[in-house]
Amino acid sequence: MLFRRLATTVCGAVFLALTTAASLPVVVFAEDFQPIPPEELKMTSEPLAPGAQAVMLYRQVDRNDNNPPYENNYVRIKILTEEGRKYANIEIPFIKGTEDVKNIRARMVKPDGSIVDFNGEIRETSLVKARGVKVLAKTFTLPDAQVGSIVEYSYTADLDGHLFNSRWILSSALFTKRARFSLVKNVRYSVWWSWHALLPGMAEPKEGPTNVISMEAINIPAFQREDFMPPENELKSRVDFIYSSSPMHPAPDLFWKNLDKNWNEYQESFAGKHSDKDMAKALEQIVSATDPPEVKLRKIYTRVQQIRNTSFELRKTEQEEKRDKDKSPENVEDVWKRGYGNLTALNWLFLALVRIAGLEAYGCRVSDRRQYFFNRETMQSAKLDANVVLVKLNGKDIYLDPGEAFTPFGMLYWTLTGVEGLCLDKDGGTWVRTTVPESSESKTVRSASLKLSEGGDLEGTLKVTYTGITAMHYRTEALHADDLARTKLLEDEVKEQIPGPAEVELTNKPDWSSSDTPLSAEFNLKISGWTSNAGKRVIVPAGIFTAGEKHMFEHVNRIHPMYFEYPYQKADDVTIELPSGWQVGSLPPAQTQDAPAVGYSMKVENGKSTLHLNRNLKLDFMILDQKYYPAIRQFFEFVRTGDEEQIVLQPVAATARD
Repeated sequence: MLFRRLATTVCGAVFLALTTAASLPVVVFAEDFQPIPPEELKMTSEPLAPGAQAVMLYRQVDRNDNNPPYENNYVRIKILTEEGRKYANIEIPFIKGTEDVKNIRARMVKPDGSIVDFNGEIRETSLVKARGVKVLAKTFTLPDAQVGSIVEYSYTADLDGHLFNSRWILSSALFTKRARFSLVKNVRYSVWWSWHALLPGMAEPKEGPTNVISMEAINIPAFQREDFMPPENELKSRVDFIYSSSPMHPAPDLFWKNLDKNWNEYQESFAGKHSDKDMAKALEQIVSATDPPEVKLRKIYTRVQQIRNTSFELRKTEQEEKRDKDKSPENVEDVWKRGYGNLTALNWLFLALVRIAGLEAYGCRVSDRRQYFFNRETMQSAKLDANVVLVKLNGKDIYLDPGEAFTPFGMLYWTLTGVEGLCLDKDGGTWVRTTVPESSESKTVRSASLKLSEGGDLEGTLKVTYTGITAMHYRTEALHADDLARTKLLEDEVKEQIPGPAEVELTNKPDWSSSDTPLSAEFNLKISGWTSNAGKRVIVPAGIFTAGEKHMFEHVNRIHPMYFEYPYQKADDVTIELPSGWQVGSLPPAQTQDAPAVGYSMKVENGKSTLHLNRNLKLDFMILDQKYYPAIRQFFEFVRTGDEEQIVLQPVAATARD
């Protein structure tokens, strides 16, 4: 089986009963909800969570890791305030294709103890769609939620794509009074576990006599979300389970050395076993013998990206998947002859062609940081869930991923940048860290030519150009969208950057298919009521596309590190034609602040009958410890001050009288 890139979601909590059949425990889903103690009905507050809108009275997560794996979940929530009524809106996330949510049962227990079973509609909504992964949610609402009501629901999560990728997430958005967790381990393998951010005094997981690992916890604090923080599940209190064919817990170095041997053998069997003659002919179709090494590398990269990539196609029917599975390629020669492959097969084809071209190249298993950060000491091989190719050229290490849709040469998708990985070889592998792109490589450039009306409206044209990872993001988002949805995506992005009502109309046809060219979009733009009057004068805000920074890092205190998906820059160049008979009364002073990790400038110039606004913003870091928060907060206060500076216009006649 080829390596697959997996994303995981944590699906809530569980209630189930454990029984024993022969020597293997069997998990049986509870037929009825648990009785509710009188004190829970009477409860009006939680001393350990003062001011809480709601609390989780009880949560249980019970997982079975025998094939097929599944997880039963149970949640009981007490509504304490009017705002807490929102917790009657239930959302259960799952990944389309590798998970499913079934057996949903729910009820509302009113403050007087009367019970209303849920028999309403359960909807399926989309939460996230990126990189071939589609996160959906089963959603429903329990009616007539009141302060003092208790919400209960249970469900089963079928985890077809997550065998041997088990964990308990202890923290939730609500304070949890009591929780129980269990795992029926897969009896064919040894298992050990590690934990992260367990509360002081919390009992560690223990294994019982019937292959069941269990744990109980009380008074788990609510997890506090913040904007621009690392992946939520990475920060939460959790227990991770690691399976191994070894009967004993190995040392990390030995563990990874043995894995490297297995991974490298399989990689070489796929990328290295082929007809040298046939693959040399394939290379001749791509490069010339006289091409310099870098030219050869770029040509091979471009050609591999042109091959049909099945990882980014719409999900097929079961019959189509079965047919394709029966025809899985045996090696890169098969991939080349068939003219298609998944992202991993295409990366291995690239690896093989680069080596045949005489360049030094290695396959690497790297970690995806979308939901977790990798730590080799925990020996979680499932977190090295992506592959890239390392090419050593002219004394530089170049990480390449042609199997990733819309990835420019020399770049990686943001989830694979700045992460640790294992470069495979026959000697046990070498630990590497992928590069972090410079902020200048992923830019949003906005160029506008606008005219200010006497009524205070701005109207004209706007061109937005996206490069690097930013362009990759929008192209991936729109991969399977129609023209209408793509247009809306770009128009909405412009509207979201303007702090006021705006009309935006896309006027060109952007290139959605390219990897190396920028994504350029052109618009007709109208912003109504952009100015304000001050006597005979008119006030014009200096910043136009500034809504994205308007509320960044406003809070005084910070709990978590500051985290951005990737470094980026924004550059705005705006020309505004003034109404006839008006001229500039005063301009704000130029604002500039430049530091190693951040930078900002705002400059407004008077062009007699026009204004020229130039704004630049740079974020050149991915993660900063919270101890640097005061400095970052102060920087964004400076940004907001610059954005909110005012330009004063006045009639020419008024100037003459003055």
